[in-house]
Amino acid sequence: MDVMPQQDPESRQPPGPSPQDPYVMPAEGATAVPPPPPTLRTTLRRAAFGAVAAGVLLAGALVAVEDGEGDGPKEPGPVERAEAATTAGSPASLSDLTALIGDRQKWVESHPKDAPSLATLGTAYVEWARRSADTAYYARAEETLKRSLAARAGERGNGEAWVGLAALANARHDFLAAKRWGETVRRQQPKAWSVYPVLIDAYTGLGDQKAATAATEKFGELRKGVPALARTAELYRGQGWREDALATAREAADRATQPAEKAEALHRLGELAWERGEPEEAVAQFDAALRTDAGHHASLAGRARALVALERTDEALAAYQSALEKLPRPEYALELGELYESLGLDGDARTQYAALREMVAGAEKAGVDESLVLARFEADHGDPDAAVELLRGQWAKQHRSAAVADALGWALHRAGESEEGLEYAERAVGTGVRNASYAYHLGVIQRELEDYGPARRNLEQAVRTHPAFSPLAAPLAREALDALGEPPPGGPGDLQPPPPPPAPEPKPEPKRETRPEAPAPSKAAPSTSPSPAPSKAVASSPAAGKPEAAEASKSP
Repeated sequence: MDVMPQQDPESRQPPGPSPQDPYVMPAEGATAVPPPPPTLRTTLRRAAFGAVAAGVLLAGALVAVEDGEGDGPKEPGPVERAEAATTAGSPASLSDLTALIGDRQKWVESHPKDAPSLATLGTAYVEWARRSADTAYYARAEETLKRSLAARAGERGNGEAWVGLAALANARHDFLAAKRWGETVRRQQPKAWSVYPVLIDAYTGLGDQKAATAATEKFGELRKGVPALARTAELYRGQGWREDALATAREAADRATQPAEKAEALHRLGELAWERGEPEEAVAQFDAALRTDAGHHASLAGRARALVALERTDEALAAYQSALEKLPRPEYALELGELYESLGLDGDARTQYAALREMVAGAEKAGVDESLVLARFEADHGDPDAAVELLRGQWAKQHRSAAVADALGWALHRAGESEEGLEYAERAVGTGVRNASYAYHLGVIQRELEDYGPARRNLEQAVRTHPAFSPLAAPLAREALDALGEPPPGGPGDLQPPPPPPAPEPKPEPKRETRPEAPAPSKAAPSTSPSPAPSKAVASSPAAGKPEAAEASKSP
C-alpha cells in the first residue's frame, strides 16, 4: 500500500506559534490524544448560521446544492484525517498532524478560552515532539494544557487535558506522574477509553505487568479494532508470548486502513522479526512501513539495525545517518557509535557518543529523563559507577521495567558488583521477554560468579535467539560460550550425587582355638579367679582399637 503524505517529510515542520498567541509559550515542559473538538471550518459554519440573515442562509443552501451536483462525498482533508485518527486512538501522519496543529493554533488565537481546543492543541504538541524528537514542543504542550485546565477544570469535564498531561509525563519518562494523572481520569470517567493507552504506558514503565495487563484488557473492551490489537500485541511481546504477539500484530496490520496506522503496524512486525533473529524479514517489514508512510522515521532506525545483522554495513550506516537526521534520538546515536566501534572506526564512534551526550543534555533541559540510555552508554563505554548511580535513581523512582532491571544488573557487574547485579539481571530475564541482550548479560554475570551451568544455558539462549543481536556484544557472547566448552556427558556433575563406594566383601571367620588359661602375673594383686585373655571375637569387634573398648575388655 503505497500512500505518500501530502508534504515532503524532510521539510515538514509544524506551524510556528503566532506572536499574538498568548497560549503558545516558549520551551519549558508535559502529555495523550483525546477526541478533538470540531474543526475550524465546522465552527465557523456554525457561527455563520447563527449570526447571518435568512438570505445568507438561502445562498449557502444554493451553493451546497450546486456543489453536490454530480460530485461524490468530499474527500477529507488533512485536519479531518488527523481528527479521525486521534478520535479512533490511532496515530496520524506527520503531515496531517501538522495541519491539525495549524488549525488549532489559528482557532485559539481568537477563542482563548476554548478548553477542548487548547487540550487538543497541547496533546498534538506532545505527539509532534515524540514523533520528531523535538523536545522543545514538550514545554509548549505543558503550557497549553495548563491553559486548558485554567479555562475549564478537569473536575468540570476537562478530562482531555488531564489525559494530555499523562501522555506528556510518559513522553518525559515520568511514569509515576503519568500514572497519577491517568488514574485520576479513570476514577472520574471509568468508561473513557482514551485514558487507557496512557495508563498502559505508565504501568509498563513502572514494571507493573499485572496493572498493564488489566488496562490493556479494559482498553480492548472499550475500543475494539486496530488500536486494541496493537496494544495487545505489545502486551504479548513484553511477556515473551511470541506466537500470540505475531498473530495479533499481523491481524492489526491486515485491518489497518490509514497510512500512519498501517505503517505503525508494519513497524511492529519488523520489530518482532528482529527479536526472533530474522533480519531479512525485519528489513522487508520496515521497508513496507516506509513505503506506506515515508514519515515513519523509526522504521529507518529499525531497518539500519537489521542491515547490520545482514552485514550490509554501508547501507546500515546510511540508514542510521538518515534516521538520526530526521529523528535524533540518543539510542540511535548509541547504536551507530557501537557500529563504528565494531568496524574499528574509533573516531567516528567518539563523535556519535559525544552527540549522544548532547542529546541527553538537551532532553534534560526540556524535562525529559534519558537516564536509561545514558546509563547503558556509561556501563560499556564510559564510567560504570556513574551508570549504577543513574540506574539506582531510576529504581528509586519505581521505574522497574525489564529494561531498567537489565541495565542495572549489567552496570553493577561492570562496576565489579556481579553478585548484586545477578539479582537484577535475573529479574529482567524472569519477566519472560525474549531479549538476546538480557540473556547475554545474565550469562556473563553467572560465568563471573562461576555458576557455569546456568551461564552456558543463558549464553546459548542469547546466541540462539539472535546470533547478531549487537555488533559488539554478539561476538563476545560467542567467545564466552566457547570458553565454557561443552557440558560433560550426562549433564553437569554437580547436579547428580556421586555413586556410593562398593561395600567390602566379608572375610571368613577364623577358627576358634582352645587355649590354656594364661598364668596370673606374679606381681598382680591376689584375686579369687584369674582374668581370661581376650578372645579373637572381642578383638575383631567394631569397638576394638578404641580407648573405651580396651577398658571394657579388662575385668576388675
